Amino acid sequence: MASLITCPHCGVRPKEEFTIRGDASPVRPAPGAAFEAWDVYVHLRDNVRGVMHELWQHTGGCRRWLVVERDTFTHEVHAVMDAAEFARARAGKPTRAATAGKTSAARKGPVAKVEKPAKGRGEA
Repeated sequence: MASLITCPHCGVRPKEEFTIRGDASPVRPAPGAAFEAWDVYVHLRDNVRGVMHELWQHTGGCRRWLVVERDTFTHEVHAVMDAAEFARARAGKPTRAATAGKTSAARKGPVAKVEKPAKGRGEA
């Protein structure tokens, strides 16, 4: 069975509709930052074995940028959110949900929880 990703805009879709673009954690330096800051931003990335946030684009659907929380060892997807909401939450700005009166202390933007498909016979 194909892996499924829950796009917050389109719903449950096959993973083949998405393109992985890389780590979502680097923060772009200010335009006047030192060369060393830009060098680190452009060239250095952690090779995480475990859960991390990645930038994905729904190229076969709504074409929106998403941040996917995924385990790089097991490839299990834990959560998906719109990249704009992720950036607002990281910057400490109010999200659309917060400004619409839908505030929650534990929630930072719309997150689509991923449901695991039932395993059939013979699958480990």
